[in-house]
Amino acid sequence: MKSCGILLPIFSLPSSYGIGCFSKEAYQFVDFLKSTGQSYWQILPLGTIGEGNSPYLSYSSFAGSVLYIDLEQLQAEGLLTPEECDGWEFADGEDKVDYDRVFMSREILLWIAYSRFRGGKDYEDFKHVHKEWLDDFCRYMDLKQPGKGREYFCFVQYKFLSQWLKLKQYANANGISIIGDLPFYVAKEGADFLAHPEMFQLDEQGEPRVQGGCPPDAFAENGQLWSNPVYDWEYHRSTGYDWWMKRLSHNFLLYDVLRLDHFRGFDEYFVIPADAETAAGGRWEKGPGLEFFTALKERVGDVKIIAEDLGFLTDSVRELQKEIGYPGMKILEFAFGAWDDSAYLPHKYEENCVVYTGTHDNDTVLGWYGDMPEADKNFLHHYLDHSTIVRTGEVNLDLISLALESRGNTVIIPLQDYLGLGSRARINTPSTVGDNWEWRVTKEQLNSELRKTILTLHDRYRSEETIGGNS
Repeated sequence: MKSCGILLPIFSLPSSYGIGCFSKEAYQFVDFLKSTGQSYWQILPLGTIGEGNSPYLSYSSFAGSVLYIDLEQLQAEGLLTPEECDGWEFADGEDKVDYDRVFMSREILLWIAYSRFRGGKDYEDFKHVHKEWLDDFCRYMDLKQPGKGREYFCFVQYKFLSQWLKLKQYANANGISIIGDLPFYVAKEGADFLAHPEMFQLDEQGEPRVQGGCPPDAFAENGQLWSNPVYDWEYHRSTGYDWWMKRLSHNFLLYDVLRLDHFRGFDEYFVIPADAETAAGGRWEKGPGLEFFTALKERVGDVKIIAEDLGFLTDSVRELQKEIGYPGMKILEFAFGAWDDSAYLPHKYEENCVVYTGTHDNDTVLGWYGDMPEADKNFLHHYLDHSTIVRTGEVNLDLISLALESRGNTVIIPLQDYLGLGSRARINTPSTVGDNWEWRVTKEQLNSELRKTILTLHDRYRSEETIGGNS
């Protein structure tokens, strides 16, 4: 039994105002997913956009990005006019986000909308229910952007959450579950660090002693420096992981399924000196382990989680994952090294996994294929020739077919791979700054031909099931 979904960040949607948002085009994409037999829409973190425009460097674990607020809904509410919104040049084209232009326009337009906003019971209820994290966030933003006042930052978070939950409700009503993504760490320049420095490993001056990251892997030969402060897990244990449980509860308000980024960090986490220039001097330290997930079940309940278990895994990580039962991730672009006996080869998959051609950190299939060494290409073609899929003659569709035919009970495909796009449509190249998090699909690309392609593959290989809960 198998279920399917598409990976497409919110910012990658079409829209009239420079960036994908909670607009009518998002509702139309839900309709597109339904019409192609999908069960899931996987997105990237919805939090405030951080350094390098990365959704993984948010300055709040709870607040959402104002860039995703739909201006047309604010027009319908009388808070903006079409003329005010149309008076901006948001981008040079429809296929990329120009964050500088979008940030500038959104800041001014949302301020105008706030000046016309008169509140109401729903707004007061929102402030009461979310008071704990909202007060921390507004205090931080008042320091970061002085002069606007904390009530403005409450307003934009109210609009973000109201619009998102309305879109999520529409998706759920049409049989589409939302897969969200929770970054493991938080940013030093952020509300969580300002409000709760006791949660992190700090020196006597209140500065981080170490930073998060990872050792060399398939993405970065020198490892990765993430610049994030590292958790003081002894402190979190002493509170029963209270902040984490509140963070996860909030995320399960936003999403139906949650991908835990850097799952290995819950077993062991990699720490690097705060002043290091590479990850070479890092070391592994013990994380909270099973105790954390026992607390999660007791406080939050039986929730649906995908463990991002990519990279080198130790026996203890595998045992932890087996104990809690979360499905891991299988990436086809990791499978076809000519001299490897890769665990990512499709015939090795167990049912309890989520299969991808690639993730937001991978190149598109066509970009990946174009850069493959000849020996790897030969091995891939040999594998395809001896598989039982129906060959299409297009490598992106053949890899999608391998994913759909595998034993994995869930398959998520980046939209770019259904479209057969090259490296220009890549979402992110790890350890680089610039040209990331920008790609957008156009309305013209979401056409009947694409719908037919997806539906044909869906009907050929798929039957219904959903990501299960956890024991």
